[in-house]
Amino acid sequence: MAGLDPEIESRVLRLPPKERARLAERLISSLDESKDAENEKLWLEESERRLDELESGRVHAVPAEKVFKDARSRLR
Repeated sequence: MAGLDPEIESRVLRLPPKERARLAERLISSLDESKDAENEKLWLEESERRLDELESGRVHAVPAEKVFKDARSRLR
């Protein structure tokens, strides 16, 4: 497999950060296009599983404020 053309790489790396980030996002998204439908199906299944756990009482919801408070205290 051939490497990236050095001239293209050099030109891309000279782009402003916002433009490099936009390009990176587009490149990554182009790799995932064929997987979008499968990913959507998997997320739907996961969300349904989590909703079922909540509704059945197997798990209990934690308010976002508490989650963020706990996370911040662990980072200190």
